[in-house]
Amino acid sequence: MRELTYVEALRECMSQEMRENENVFLMGEDIGVYGGAFGVTRGMVEEFGPERVRNTPISEAGITGSAIGSALTGMQPIVELQFSDFITIAMDQLANQAAKLRYMYGGKGNVPMVLRTPAGSGTGAAAQHSQSLEAWVAHVPGLKVVQPSTAYDAKGLLKAAIDDPNPVIFYEHKLLYKTSSDDVPEEPYSISLGQADVKKEGTDVTIVATSVMVHRALDAAEKLSEEGISVEVIDPRSIVPLDEETIVQSVIKTNRVVVVHEAVKRGGYGAEIASMITESEAFDFLDAPVKRLGASPVPVPYNPELEKAMTPQTDDLIQACRETLQRT
Repeated sequence: MRELTYVEALRECMSQEMRENENVFLMGEDIGVYGGAFGVTRGMVEEFGPERVRNTPISEAGITGSAIGSALTGMQPIVELQFSDFITIAMDQLANQAAKLRYMYGGKGNVPMVLRTPAGSGTGAAAQHSQSLEAWVAHVPGLKVVQPSTAYDAKGLLKAAIDDPNPVIFYEHKLLYKTSSDDVPEEPYSISLGQADVKKEGTDVTIVATSVMVHRALDAAEKLSEEGISVEVIDPRSIVPLDEETIVQSVIKTNRVVVVHEAVKRGGYGAEIASMITESEAFDFLDAPVKRLGASPVPVPYNPELEKAMTPQTDDLIQACRETLQRT
């Protein structure tokens, strides 16, 4: 085992796949010599050349449409959009083309593409570069949606996404690129999409957390343990497909659940998880209502204190768990 950062794990996965499969290539803005907006592809153009690490014009719709076309003809493109907010410009291509073509062609055409994109707040990038819009794409049948929270998960989930015959939206949180490090095997490995991970076992309350919120949930769990409260932390890793069984069994065990994501609470994917729990066998085991945490319904502020205030923090999770334990 070696310790790699989130960025290094992603780069290693892509490099290994490109060495093994000549159909895999990268495309995106400034991913060549510059190495991408957050340095994920740094050094790759030197190894693979500009034909396989392709700089593109500033047109997210054009980039995504080109990737879909190449995927239909047998290539396996990995697209990088500089910020996940810009996925809005590519939504016609994603929602009306990539997501539907396999169905419309009766299974005779596949779109094996991965769209990687940095998401989330915490970097002072303000309202147009800090959003968490995963619920938008999760709503579209035909798109898979992945949110790795650790370097180990990032490498394994990215390989699974590259190998998948369907379009996969791969969200990478900006705060995790250099701060999250992990023991990562050198050899290639795959983590199945739709396989949640129990990041911490507990008995009193379950926290279902995605992306960077996994780390805040673990911090909250550690602090609550000092009060004698045992918290179980579930990381879905992918929200489409969603590992419902792992979540349900955890809730049956703990009888209480807090669902947290960075996206705006209103209409966020946490509502889907909460509904799934109440419609499942876990409902009869609940000793308190499902508690949801998400961002305030405002544009992400530039001011760092306001930005922090609008998104769930460790203290918010601690308070939510305490309130849930007080409910009967």
